[in-house]
Amino acid sequence: MSAPQRGFWDSLAPGARRAFFGLVLAAVCFLFAFPVLWLMLTSLRPESGVYYVHKGLEFTLDSYKQIFSDERLVNAFINSGAIATLATFFSLLVTVSSGYMLSRFRGRIASTWFGVIYAMRCVPYITWVLPLYFVVQSYGVYDTYIGLLLPHIAVHICFFSWLMKGFFDGIDPSMEHAALIDGCTRWGAFYRVALPSAIPAISALTVLCWLFTWNEFLFAQILTGRNTPVITVVMSQFVSEMGLQWNLMSATAILALVPAFVLTLFGQKYVIQGLKI
Repeated sequence: MSAPQRGFWDSLAPGARRAFFGLVLAAVCFLFAFPVLWLMLTSLRPESGVYYVHKGLEFTLDSYKQIFSDERLVNAFINSGAIATLATFFSLLVTVSSGYMLSRFRGRIASTWFGVIYAMRCVPYITWVLPLYFVVQSYGVYDTYIGLLLPHIAVHICFFSWLMKGFFDGIDPSMEHAALIDGCTRWGAFYRVALPSAIPAISALTVLCWLFTWNEFLFAQILTGRNTPVITVVMSQFVSEMGLQWNLMSATAILALVPAFVLTLFGQKYVIQGLKI
């Protein structure tokens, strides 16, 4: 009886397998890193040489100087950071308790809240934009922090309450039952037992909420104007009928990457821990 034929991967020596895996990993890393490196190279080129970014050794920081001297761009960075931070804070206040209620309670209130969130999850949030525009206009909060914060908070609550419910489902409720037997109220058991156990999950949601708001474009484009510019909208305005200012757009994009990169760098371990719950 003939021996079964070996596949290509099985026929390779262990050293060849490691080399092949290393080449694939290097190719994937290059695929993700190349656009960022090209963006950085473009931001350092003078405006006259931006279309010849692959030639010459002429680099300059003029694009970054121009950005920091532009008051509208500086305000856009400040507004984006403030809105992302506030939206994350207020979203977590509701999302954590909402996920806990969906995980631990069974009743009419929990079922109704579950139905509301489920219904809103089934609706693409892009369809909210036009109704939200008329709402913020009618209440006089168009182009304000409140007019932009409330839609972001609503989206976060609908999307991330499901994640928080999954996190609490993975936490053993026996310690909470013991706290209730010892005389704790339900809120006391939540605050003293469940909440500390969910810190990794809350940290993961904090990173996700902040990045979602920082990178969001559609709500910002429709619900803001000259009073509260945000960085994603201002970045798109480098495209005009006169052309595209590649150097300024690239420099702005690099600066916008910095806070997201730093937050992800320091929060990645919490995100991994939260996803393991």
